[in-house]
Amino acid sequence: MTKSVKQMITEASGVIEILPVEQALTLQGNPDVQFVDVRDQSELAAQGTIPGAVHVPRAFLEFIADPESPMHRPELASGKRLVLFCAAGGRSTLAAKTLKDMGIERTASLAGGFTAWKARGGSSAPA
Repeated sequence: MTKSVKQMITEASGVIEILPVEQALTLQGNPDVQFVDVRDQSELAAQGTIPGAVHVPRAFLEFIADPESPMHRPELASGKRLVLFCAAGGRSTLAAKTLKDMGIERTASLAGGFTAWKARGGSSAPA
């Protein structure tokens, strides 16, 4: 039977941490936390991103997370707590589940994504 995206997000939400935006706001600038923007480049260009976030497009997540891949980004293997975000939280929830499946345990998805971050007064910077 085919699973819907909604079902996949619900299942992923049950096994990963969903971080409330209010809590995420307190983590900005924490040296033990790395924000990870999984949105497309066009979204970053149009809306900006969280200052200090590393851009890891969802489409290339597995390749960028894998230390054996030529696309690997060391930020994903730093041991820091990774707070993933997208526009509204769906893609980052799936991405956090994928990283957990790959053995990267300290991951969370930002509830409500970048939209909620900005609505709560979170800072943004040009991509």
